[in-house]
Amino acid sequence: MARNPFFFFAIFVALFPLAFSRSLSETATHTLLDVSAALQQAQAVLSFDPETVKPLDQQVQQILSNSSSFSLQLHARDSLYKTSHKDYKSLVLSRLERESARVDSLTTKLQLALSGVKKSDLQPMETEVLPEDLSTPIVSGTSQGSGEYFSRVGVGQPAKPFYMVLDTGSDINWLQCKPCEDCYEQSDPIFDPSSSSSYKPLSCSSQQCNSLDNGGCRGGRCLYQVAYGDGSYTVGDFVTDTVSFGSSGAVNDVALGCGHNNEGLFVAAAGLLGLGGGPLSLTSQVKASSFSYCLVDRNSGKSSTLEFNSAPPGDSVTTALLKNSKMSTFYYIGLTGMSVGGKPLSFPSSLFEMDASGNGGIIVDSGTAITRLRTQVYNSLRDAFVSMTKHLQSASSVALFDTCYDLSSQSVVRVPTVSFQFSDGKSLSLPAKNYLIPVDSAGTFCFAFAATTSSLSIIGNVQQQGTRVSFDLANSRVGFSSNKC
Repeated sequence: MARNPFFFFAIFVALFPLAFSRSLSETATHTLLDVSAALQQAQAVLSFDPETVKPLDQQVQQILSNSSSFSLQLHARDSLYKTSHKDYKSLVLSRLERESARVDSLTTKLQLALSGVKKSDLQPMETEVLPEDLSTPIVSGTSQGSGEYFSRVGVGQPAKPFYMVLDTGSDINWLQCKPCEDCYEQSDPIFDPSSSSSYKPLSCSSQQCNSLDNGGCRGGRCLYQVAYGDGSYTVGDFVTDTVSFGSSGAVNDVALGCGHNNEGLFVAAAGLLGLGGGPLSLTSQVKASSFSYCLVDRNSGKSSTLEFNSAPPGDSVTTALLKNSKMSTFYYIGLTGMSVGGKPLSFPSSLFEMDASGNGGIIVDSGTAITRLRTQVYNSLRDAFVSMTKHLQSASSVALFDTCYDLSSQSVVRVPTVSFQFSDGKSLSLPAKNYLIPVDSAGTFCFAFAATTSSLSIIGNVQQQGTRVSFDLANSRVGFSSNKC
């Protein structure tokens, strides 16, 4: 006689109730970290050959007027620029040093905006535009020094391909240009304006020039300068030119900086793509109704895509995309709390809220690596995680990480799940490798969150790895979809 399948299911639960309930709770509250795989990948990045993954130059001159969507390849920095570090720990410390400059620059930029500094308050640039003229404390952009992800775009007509840093925390697009008074090392030839038939200097009276936070004039031509929190800078002509998105299309007359004098931590990249919310960002200039990216593991040689106007994945966990009236660049999200091991943390949700003056709130940023949380939130998160990982051997702190573990004798470990709770009741659980990361080749792993004394919290790119982040600008929503690279 045939049996109902539910009969066997009921017998299984009756005989093995503890095993059944445990498997359910592990799915909801805990996850596994593959220690061996993480260490192998960390070691491999030191000997990685960028030439093995560089894509063939695409036919970037093609313009598809009948298409409204664009797509670009997206690469981790270390897959395109061969590291000179002798061991993995020195590479990590270098990343974290760039990281600190980045965070300082973001918070400084916000403080200046909230303090009411206006363009009319800025000192005009001198005619000769020398580096010493950049001593002004005004930060017109955000430091891309820790920017770990590059996209390949074409500039000019005919188009020349360049690797550019992806940055949702700034608006000005720029690249190094000939003649070069002072240029850093980049992997592509420096852009020559004379080779582009679509290159046009902007006049001082142009709308784009008037939208600059800090600019000037020379011979009737618009000049730009961007000074970063870590001492890096770029100075040059503010122009328009054609920007091409691989074989998926191109946009004419995009305003960008043609930098003749550039210094800082921009090694390998030709410049920067500003994907912020301001009027001069690439997203605003191409009139994108949406854009998305998926950040692959920084220690892998894989690539993903940066997409404009494409439909988001259907399984995205979404929340409100908020704007700060004092700072149009940053992308704030509706976050109300966090949980560890399935248990909500105890702290006021107001610690993630933005007040009427523009203070507070939490932003999603592609260029910041480590998520920064206000001290009360971070302490609650860390203490909860530590209380649930007493089975792991602790290790000394490393740089900004105060919670580390010696996993050298482990191949796989079970750790509590860390989740973000959004304003509409939805949650996003992170994979273990997005919050417990190797900091050397010997098996030291650290909890990849940090405290900030600023009122601004930041979701960094380590926590975003492997997740497609979709910004629905038209409907003011942001979505997170796991495993969509």
